[in-house]
Amino acid sequence: MSLNEPYDRDNIFAKIIRGEMACVKLYETDDVLAFMDVFPQSKGHCLVVHKNTEATNLFDMTTAGLAEIIGAVQKVAAAVKGGMKPDGVRIAQFNGAPAGQTVYHLHFHIIPVYDGEPLGQHGAGGPTAAEALEPIAAAIRAAL
Repeated sequence: MSLNEPYDRDNIFAKIIRGEMACVKLYETDDVLAFMDVFPQSKGHCLVVHKNTEATNLFDMTTAGLAEIIGAVQKVAAAVKGGMKPDGVRIAQFNGAPAGQTVYHLHFHIIPVYDGEPLGQHGAGGPTAAEALEPIAAAIRAAL
């Protein structure tokens, strides 16, 4: 998908926002939602999306919307740092398929990095069950 494709209202994040698909929630406001990535690259990998937009990527989002989402990214990343105790935290955001974007709804990845533990490949492998993600999510929520 290129950088100029129209927004697909049936993408998985839109379905999660509408409550049509389940997720393991971490944090939610009227404007943003943070939840566990079911294809985690490391223990504690989560995502932050804006709920009130049809932005496919960064270039489609308003400045005000970006301010709302980046504030949530900072808050959730601090909770990941506190709850998971990683050695580092990677914040990632992809725009277009050639850049690695696989879901075409603007989103940010928060990926804890642990010394000596390689990251998994983005979007690879099978999904992780909610039951396995819930204890990790509980540790992150406790640090919010």
